[in-house]
Amino acid sequence: MEAYKRWVRRNKEYVHSLESLANGLTWLLPERFSESEIIPEAVTSILGIVTAVNEHIIETTPTNPSQMHTRPPETSSFPYSLFLTLMKDVETLVEVMAQHFYGDDNKWNFIAATEATKVLARLALLRNSGYKMLLHGGETVNDEKGPNDANQPQTRGHPFQQGRNGHFTYEGRALAAMSRFGENARMISDPTWFHRAEHHQRAITQLPETDIKRPTLLSFLSEKGLPGGLMIMGEVMFIARPLVYVLLIRKYGSRSWLPWFVSLTIDLIGMSSSTMLLTSQNARKLHLSDPEKDELRRRKLLLALYLMRDPCFGKYTRRRLESTEKTLGHVPVVGFLAAKLIELLVGAQTRYTYMSGS
Repeated sequence: MEAYKRWVRRNKEYVHSLESLANGLTWLLPERFSESEIIPEAVTSILGIVTAVNEHIIETTPTNPSQMHTRPPETSSFPYSLFLTLMKDVETLVEVMAQHFYGDDNKWNFIAATEATKVLARLALLRNSGYKMLLHGGETVNDEKGPNDANQPQTRGHPFQQGRNGHFTYEGRALAAMSRFGENARMISDPTWFHRAEHHQRAITQLPETDIKRPTLLSFLSEKGLPGGLMIMGEVMFIARPLVYVLLIRKYGSRSWLPWFVSLTIDLIGMSSSTMLLTSQNARKLHLSDPEKDELRRRKLLLALYLMRDPCFGKYTRRRLESTEKTLGHVPVVGFLAAKLIELLVGAQTRYTYMSGS
């Protein structure tokens, strides 16, 4: 493993190119592989895992060249961000396999187990980070030191496909491609992949793991007061919301409005408590960095996913989409593109993990 790490770190640009090529080649695989959803999702998960592990290796590259050829000292910190990224890479495969082998009703048991695992990891990461806001669900390390830090950590993914590295199924691949286009347009002024690696290397060098003294919950609340309590409440609600939603679906079914309304209520209350931190009075006690403000904006965008979740989708959104498709169907080119886009959205909506926002 150490030999593989050294090879990845010496050839990081070559590794990144290979990963991009592998994800692109999934578009060219024979049609017969799409007949079973397990095989495409397995390919996607494997590519995602390899990419996530390689990025983690590159981000933890020692800055001292002499350390490149020696075994690094063991660290007591569990790589929660990497673990959460790997969970995101396999969760759709878990859903597809559970549905295939155990049926539509029993698949929610496996989805609930996956969400519970992510909840425990995120709570541990929240405590381990000194009660900082989780960026992109914990997949991105929040290692900002203060408001004047010019280096901003970048997210690994996007609101609708967090942590995924391109889907082999047609709906997922197209959604991932569209989101990557928007992501690149938003961050074109910053070479994210290489910049993120440099940022993490600098953080590792400047703040050794053994020298960090993280505050306890009591000391954090004593120091930050009400703003600190609001921030923690917002984070806990954001972390727990997906598990509560899945457990309610497991009990009442996906066609019931109860899980939908309870999940939306938790999101709105948690987001309101976090948004209150932006007020001038609270900002003096608990300053939010630019990446944390971006995270709040990202969470607001995730509310749009409620339109794609049943029963709202089946009773309202789908009808609107079908009406739009009929209206634009007579317009050349535009009608064709609209029909394909709506087909992708309808196909992606069938998977909980595509629209979970977790």
